[in-house]
Amino acid sequence: MSTNEQYDEISLIKACGKGDNKAFQKIYDKHSGIMYSICLRYMKNTDEAQDVLQDGFVKVFKNIGKFQFSGSFEGWMKRIFVHTSIEHIRKRKAHLDVTELNSNELKLTDHIETGTMDAEKMMELVQHLPAGYRTVFNMFVVDGYSHKEISAHLGINENTSKSQLFKARKQLQVWLKGWFE
Repeated sequence: MSTNEQYDEISLIKACGKGDNKAFQKIYDKHSGIMYSICLRYMKNTDEAQDVLQDGFVKVFKNIGKFQFSGSFEGWMKRIFVHTSIEHIRKRKAHLDVTELNSNELKLTDHIETGTMDAEKMMELVQHLPAGYRTVFNMFVVDGYSHKEISAHLGINENTSKSQLFKARKQLQVWLKGWFE
């Protein structure tokens, strides 16, 4: 981001804090694509993703005055959208499989071989995972949360988080094996 763009974004954020609807629209236009992709990673379909996108932007603009200008504005927004997605899943009371595995049972490789599959196709596969698997997979693999953080956010046991990740990876490996055979 160039210095001028950085100042432009700072000006937009400050203007939003003062209720400027045009600045609000510019921030939405600039960031809605990436925020929508975050919502889509967590939600099962585009309608749910659109709902979460809207809820997330309401939270962003309601709390924009709390942004401290330390760190990335986009990173701050991403956290809001991840948390909004998780809240949506919890409100839906999506059933998370609570089968627990001991961590020493997790012998599956951390690496999933995707061959020549592009990221878009891989994300389509991830969207087909059950809600619990998909949520933990996204939080751990894509967003970098620890199992301890995931368990706190989702209100599940740490071993359940590990189990969900294990099962998600296993299912993806099965689908990918079929894809390349």
